[in-house]
Amino acid sequence: MAEKQGREPECPVCWNPFNNTFHTPKVLDCCHSFCLECLAHLSLVTPARRRLLCPLCRQPTVLASGQPVTDLPTDTAVLTLLHLEPHHIILEGRQLCLKDEPKSRCFLRQPWAYTLELGPGPGSQTGPPRDVAPTTSPSPIPSPNHDSLRGCFRNPQFRIFAYLLAVILSITLLLIFSIFWTKQFFGGVG
Repeated sequence: MAEKQGREPECPVCWNPFNNTFHTPKVLDCCHSFCLECLAHLSLVTPARRRLLCPLCRQPTVLASGQPVTDLPTDTAVLTLLHLEPHHIILEGRQLCLKDEPKSRCFLRQPWAYTLELGPGPGSQTGPPRDVAPTTSPSPIPSPNHDSLRGCFRNPQFRIFAYLLAVILSITLLLIFSIFWTKQFFGGVG
């Protein structure tokens, strides 16, 4: 949606400002933009999962077979206006997932995976009443990657870092022991 009266562009459904994570602006066939979270909710509650109706004009957007709502085109004009780069977000079941990769290869930082729960599944006994929208957590929750340690050891940069750290630690210990034994030797002679 276009910027109005100096305000940040926002989703016309939830009124949250667009960003490059779970409120990424996605464009429907009618050229209206909505945040990814709202479209994901809409896709999960729509009986015909391959067809989304625009919340503003009711024009249908047909998704290809097996195409998730996250594959809809991103409104890059809005992200450019906000000086943001798009992230790759996927829909797994009833969760939106974002994997945050490190920007620089010089730093050995593990990637984080952020998820946003879209509410309980259909037919759930503990879920909210049908006329109430499912609740979501306001901020992404980091979850550890189970293969991250194994992936670190396969990374050649991590191996070089580990070897250098081992060499520095070994040299430091040798210096400490040599100073200690030198003091013991000269302290006992004199």
